[in-house]
Amino acid sequence: FLVTAAAPAHAADNGSWSVYPAASQIAARPYFYLSADPGQSIDDQVVVSNKTGEPLTFRLYAADAYNTARDGGFAVRTVAEKQRGVGAWAKPAKSRVTVPAHGKVTVPFTLSVPEGAEPGDHPGALVALDERVDKGDGAVALGVQRAVAARIYLRVGGPTVPAITVEDVRVSHHQPLVPGLGDSGATISYTLRNTGNVTLNPKVELRATGLFGRTLLARDLARIPGELLPGQRVRLSEPWRGAPQLDWGDVKLTASAKDTRESASAGFFAVPWLVAVVLL
Repeated sequence: FLVTAAAPAHAADNGSWSVYPAASQIAARPYFYLSADPGQSIDDQVVVSNKTGEPLTFRLYAADAYNTARDGGFAVRTVAEKQRGVGAWAKPAKSRVTVPAHGKVTVPFTLSVPEGAEPGDHPGALVALDERVDKGDGAVALGVQRAVAARIYLRVGGPTVPAITVEDVRVSHHQPLVPGLGDSGATISYTLRNTGNVTLNPKVELRATGLFGRTLLARDLARIPGELLPGQRVRLSEPWRGAPQLDWGDVKLTASAKDTRESASAGFFAVPWLVAVVLL
């Protein structure tokens, strides 16, 4: 298992070591923000800092980024996975680096964009992986490797196309046995997909209407990815507390981001279990 630390404002840090871009002539950088045309190369530097009292050795490699299936978080490929973008194009000057206690090492790297690279955003990271395997706790021990990654946001020159879709909307009801007794609710699930070539910061609006067009629910959703990377899709769900026990209508989800807006709907028919049995 590979565990990567979340990135704070100015450095990816897990308490023992951190990885971050070398400061530019203007200021410190929270991430690598790079732009290049197909066929162009960029030289830059990454810093690995050791916060412990003993030397640490790391495997240093570049990786492609993706959205996790669980919550759409920013994650990177492991060293064993095939890299197709930034992970294949960026090459650190050293593949392994030993950082002295309470010290830091600056490592140059070159990012070479191939001639046939597609335009748009190619997110990734430079990863410092501790190859030592920590034994897990419990009856079943799992080996855990820790890593920290400095994000790379690369934009390749050419046309940019923001595009988002909402797919496969479903409504699952949780009804009490007897109408009016017990809590009712529903779960609305859907897939959010970035079909364009730029990273999106999406917003999703939820609207549910019942019989005769009555508005049952209208709100903006909060549990969505802060960044939806190009080509990525995430399956999400939203609880609907107090959903009607007897009604039918539609649920509509509208996703929007810069210069793109798309909607998808699903019908629902809510009937308490006892009523359903009697009707049968």
